[in-house]
Amino acid sequence: MKIAQIAPLFECCPPKLYGGTERIVSYLTEELVRQGHDVTLFASGDSVTSARLVPCAETALRLNPRVKDPIPYHIMMLDEVRLRAEEFDALHFHIDFLHFPLIRDFADRTVTTLHGRLDLPDLPPFYEAFPEIPLVSISVDQRRPMPPVNWAGMIHHGLPRDLLPFTAAPEGGYLAFLGRISPEKRPDRAIEIAARTGMRLRMAAKIDKADQAYWNEAIAPMVAAYPNVEFIGEINEHQKAEFLGQAQALLFPIDWPEPFGLVMIEAMACGTPVIAFRCGSVPEVIDDGVSGFIVDDLEMAAEAVTRVGMLDRAGVRAAFDRRFTVERMAEDYLTLYRSLPGTRTEAAHLRRALGQEVGLQAIA
Repeated sequence: MKIAQIAPLFECCPPKLYGGTERIVSYLTEELVRQGHDVTLFASGDSVTSARLVPCAETALRLNPRVKDPIPYHIMMLDEVRLRAEEFDALHFHIDFLHFPLIRDFADRTVTTLHGRLDLPDLPPFYEAFPEIPLVSISVDQRRPMPPVNWAGMIHHGLPRDLLPFTAAPEGGYLAFLGRISPEKRPDRAIEIAARTGMRLRMAAKIDKADQAYWNEAIAPMVAAYPNVEFIGEINEHQKAEFLGQAQALLFPIDWPEPFGLVMIEAMACGTPVIAFRCGSVPEVIDDGVSGFIVDDLEMAAEAVTRVGMLDRAGVRAAFDRRFTVERMAEDYLTLYRSLPGTRTEAAHLRRALGQEVGLQAIA
C-alpha cells in the first residue's frame, strides 16, 4: 500500500527526548516500511526515517527557539498533504483535528488516531460537526467522554521488540518516575510513596513552560526535602533503557484520564513492574499481579512497593511480548486501512482502470 503518515511537528520522529505521539508515529512508520509498504512521512525536517520524508518544518518546533506559534507550521503541512492526497491509498493523521475541514472529500480513505485526552468541554460539539471522519482511540477508556462518532477502531500502542532490552536482575535499587512534571501526572504522589517506603526515587522528567510554576512552587521543594529523591531531568532513548531497566518498579501515580501511558509498556519491555493508580487506560494496560499492581491510594501504593519483588520480571516482559509489540500495532492498523471504504487497494486500482467503480460503466 501507499500510505501517508502525518505527524505533529512539535518533536521530530523519533523524538530526541520526550515525545509520545511522534515516537509512536516513528515506530509505526518504520514497521510499515519493514513490511514492504510505500510510506511517506510528513514530519519535521530533523526526523530520521526509512520512509520518504516530506519535511514540513526545519526542526522540531519545541526545540526551535524562533518558533512562537505552532499552528502556522501545521497549516502549511496540511496544505502540502492536501495537494498530494491523491498519491496515497490511505492517509493516517496523528494531529488531533486541524485537518478535518480539509479532508472531507477523501475522508473515507483516512484514519485519525486521537492521542490526547478527550474530556475537554469544547471537543464534543466539534466532533459532532464532523461525523464522517474515521477515528481511532488508543484505549477503550479514552472514548468515554465522546459523543457518538465514527469510531473505526481501538488500537493500543506498540514498541519494537528490541528497542528496550530485558533486565532480569536490576541493580539500581530505586523506584523510577518517567514522563512530565505536571499536576495530572502527580509527581508529588511519587515522592510521597518514596517517603513512606524509604526507597530511593529517581525522577526523569521534562518541565514544560506551562508547568514551570508547579515545579517551582510544589515539586522542587519536595525534592529538596527528601534526600532519597533525585531529579535528573529529561533523558534520551539510550538513557531510558538503563533508567527503566535498573529500576525495581516504575511509579505511574496519575490523577487524570490517561489515554494510554506509553511509559508503562516501555517499563514492561524492560521487565520492570509498574505500580499505577487506577485511572484512564491503566486497567487495560497493566495485568494486575502480573505486569505490576493497580492501586487506589497512597497506602496501597506503598504496600505494593513491598510486594513488587515477588513479581517475575520475565513474566512482565512476556506480558509486553503478548500485547504491546509494534508488529501487532502495525497489523491492527493495516487491517483498519484495508477496511476503510475509500482505501485504494490494488483491486480498487484495477476496478478504477476498468471503470467498474460504483456508478461507473466501462465504455468500449
